[in-house]
Amino acid sequence: MNDEAGFVSSIFPLTHDPEVIEVGIGEIRMAQAPQRLLTPALGSCVAVAMYDSFARRGCLSHVMLPHHPENGAETLMAGRFADTAVSEMVAMFKSEGSLQRRLTAKIAGGAAMFRGDTAMAGIGGRNVAEVKRQLALMSIPLVAEDTGEAHARTVEFALETGEVLVRSYQFGIVKL
Repeated sequence: MNDEAGFVSSIFPLTHDPEVIEVGIGEIRMAQAPQRLLTPALGSCVAVAMYDSFARRGCLSHVMLPHHPENGAETLMAGRFADTAVSEMVAMFKSEGSLQRRLTAKIAGGAAMFRGDTAMAGIGGRNVAEVKRQLALMSIPLVAEDTGEAHARTVEFALETGEVLVRSYQFGIVKL
């Protein structure tokens, strides 16, 4: 059942709904209202929801790591890395006729899911920092966020309104 904003009202979204487009790890997907974009199970990963309110068009990425490897692996998905996902999203909007100055962003995720003295410790915070840096470089205003802490999140992005719903077992539902 959907609430007034068009979000699926249960804690487990109905991904078989034809209006819901799922975004997997490292993917970037663009859609148009009345569709909704959904990315499940964000831990240290960051969901970047970019929106053009005039066109009611949105783009969602599921960023896994802060930086694209420097080994020349050009075939890797741009959406997997914060330093390439944001510019790729902007390019997708421009190819559909959106003006960059109309874009805004909301982010969620970046949790501290790994403990100890490992290379993965702190990856969530580094993901958030790099996403914010890339948004600033592209002059995309960050208008809301639900980041950090140590819990997983699922993100649903309603393109009718630009509202982002963040679900977690620990904190319930947060609207951005």
